[in-house]
Amino acid sequence: MPDNPSLQVKRGAIPTPRHELAAAMPHLPIPVIPSQYICSYSQISMWGNDQYGDCCTAEEAFAKSCNPEVFINDSEVIAWAKGNGLLNGATLTGVMNLMQKNGFEQDNYKWDDGNYNSVNWTDPATLHSAICHGPVKIGVAAGQLETTCGKYGFGKSGWVATGYSQDNNEDHCVSLCGYGPMSWLAGKLKVALPPGVDGTKPGYALFTWSSVGIIDQPSMLAITHEAWLRIPTSVIIAG
Repeated sequence: MPDNPSLQVKRGAIPTPRHELAAAMPHLPIPVIPSQYICSYSQISMWGNDQYGDCCTAEEAFAKSCNPEVFINDSEVIAWAKGNGLLNGATLTGVMNLMQKNGFEQDNYKWDDGNYNSVNWTDPATLHSAICHGPVKIGVAAGQLETTCGKYGFGKSGWVATGYSQDNNEDHCVSLCGYGPMSWLAGKLKVALPPGVDGTKPGYALFTWSSVGIIDQPSMLAITHEAWLRIPTSVIIAG
């Protein structure tokens, strides 16, 4: 049974308009990348996504926590989303555009986004290259993902997602923060793969709902509908 079966989670992503997708500058992969990689990250949280449909903003807070940089307080994330009218729905690009201009503010610093490029998530070399630069913000159909996370317990890392079918209902924003063989990722998250899961198959580390889990490549492809890389992930401004 889940650790907290009463906990409810929200979604809130609105698909990016097709003209924005078509006009986006693509990420060009670097020629040499590690065979396996995962971002380090500091403390993570729901960042309001159990109360509001602010997943696109919560993902920004996760990205700022990586490598590691800073833990943005839940109150600042929620206030930022509320102040920009994004508590219950946003496009991924709309949030990144606003984060470039006026990001999170905490401890006399501002944490903005760098410029962003689209990422071809269907090409492993391109996606892996992007993840090596920083967490990749993706838009997904979350129905199957919510079922998986709910079975493990919302907010509990180490879940494993496999066997997803194609779902075109993009409604949630999450972050890809690692890649490699499923067994290697499980070792990094200090969990055991469920029986029957082939640890040699490729997978991805994925952040959502105050947790980081593992999704196999076919399942990631079945639910993903857009992907973006910020370079740099954070632009830090004093004062």
